[in-house]
Amino acid sequence: MSDTPVDNSKRTWIIASSCVGAVGGAFTAVPFIRSFEPSERAKAAGAAVEADISSLKPGEKMTVEWRGKPVWIMRRTPEQVAALPSLDPQLADPKSERKPDEFTPEYARNEMRSIKPEVLVVVGICTHLGCSPSDRFQTGAQPSLPDDWKGGFFCPCHGSTFDLAGRVYKNKPAPDNLEVPPHMYLSDNKLLIGEDKKA
Repeated sequence: MSDTPVDNSKRTWIIASSCVGAVGGAFTAVPFIRSFEPSERAKAAGAAVEADISSLKPGEKMTVEWRGKPVWIMRRTPEQVAALPSLDPQLADPKSERKPDEFTPEYARNEMRSIKPEVLVVVGICTHLGCSPSDRFQTGAQPSLPDDWKGGFFCPCHGSTFDLAGRVYKNKPAPDNLEVPPHMYLSDNKLLIGEDKKA
């Protein structure tokens, strides 16, 4: 043990400086720690989105953004709905049995891939390399499409084709059907994309 006398004023100064430094460090750390929290924009990007489909006419499609992805909402005509079962032999996964938990919620595991037969809700991103397919609603022979085309979506990047239920045709680069996002009806004409607690 040292016999050196302790300078009390110096000791008080060191303790005071340490306390001020600790308090200053804490104040400096608060904004730094807050920077790790998700921003309001990031929170909003994952939030559910409401869509009013009251003005959507049969044969029309609208797009809303959810989690930075385009979500297509289409009101199919009775003829388009009626044609879907006849396409099953041409499709890679007509019953949406492959990766159902990833691409098709339980309430959409049907021929129409929807809660209501006439309303399609899918993420408009090709399951091959993430391109966005284009609308090809006109029926009949067209460039890059079969002669008996019933309408659907065509991905120009690599030629994948999807029917009006978002189901991929056989022998195409896309491995899976278009994703059906979680969704539910708040009323007859109002959808909530991103939540399906009531579905």
